Amino acid sequence: MASQDWFDKDFYKILGVSKDVSDADLKKAYRKLARKYHPDSNQGDAAAETKFKEISEAYSVLSDPEQRAEYDQIRAMGSGARFTASGQGAGGFEDVFSVFTQGRGARYQGADFDDIFSMFNQQPSGGFGSGRFGQPSGGFRGYGGPTRGADVTARTTIDFVTATKGETITLQGEDGKPFKVKIPAGVADGQRIRLRGRGRPSPDGGENGDIVVLVTVRPHPVFTRDGLNLRVTVPVTFTEAALGATIEVPTLGGDPVKLRVAPGTPSGRVLRVKGRGVKTQKGTGDLLAEVQVVVPSHLDERAREALERFRELEPKENPRADLLAKART
Repeated sequence: MASQDWFDKDFYKILGVSKDVSDADLKKAYRKLARKYHPDSNQGDAAAETKFKEISEAYSVLSDPEQRAEYDQIRAMGSGARFTASGQGAGGFEDVFSVFTQGRGARYQGADFDDIFSMFNQQPSGGFGSGRFGQPSGGFRGYGGPTRGADVTARTTIDFVTATKGETITLQGEDGKPFKVKIPAGVADGQRIRLRGRGRPSPDGGENGDIVVLVTVRPHPVFTRDGLNLRVTVPVTFTEAALGATIEVPTLGGDPVKLRVAPGTPSGRVLRVKGRGVKTQKGTGDLLAEVQVVVPSHLDERAREALERFRELEPKENPRADLLAKART
């Protein structure tokens, strides 16, 4: 639902993106800023908390195609559009808005901006036309039916496990009363959950607005999300990677699973465990275990001597020969 202060807020500038930013780049910019200013990482920093709220509001609007289009329209109007009403001469948007809060337009107090803009859009010239206030020639949605109540934005921060498995949580409403929100399994950081009809009531008997819950997910110390897959980095020793081994790999909320590391496994190879990722109604992901070969930082004399003997026996091929050849081309 549009807000009058959208005229004064440049959501694109807040997120540091251009007006033609793609959905993917918009999400990437939001996540980068959200990590930087998240309250969990800036405890006691009021400025960071304010910034986090600003970027959350900006992303909430721009990530919704309908709200983004409406926001762009409002900003375009505020940047110089002028309107003529019943021979009163040209005025800024503040003059137009006052029509709906004073005098003959008092009956429209509380009407949302969608109602006002729908009247503009139906005029070829972008103005009121020649009708009197209260009788616009282009039609006004407030005349044909009641207005919709305003949406209410709520925010919640949940842990990684809750976001993965889903849970019903309780939040505090703006009226002080608690309300329940069902967090679906697999909810992503920055995702919005809409509770239909749970927002503010209509001022004239129309349908209620919605509650829009913006979800922030705390990072996990071990696992990360890759769509429905879970990723984990698994350290292995040099000998395990070179000679092969069976290792244990953690799972989210379950017992470890055993995986076979083949002889000669390089660092960065991904081992897949089917069906141990995120489970949703749309499907089930896998667990992706990325091997990281760990080089010992301290060697005793016997280990050093053994490695020296191994160096004499290992193949004399230069592993960087291909890299150097490509660099010269």
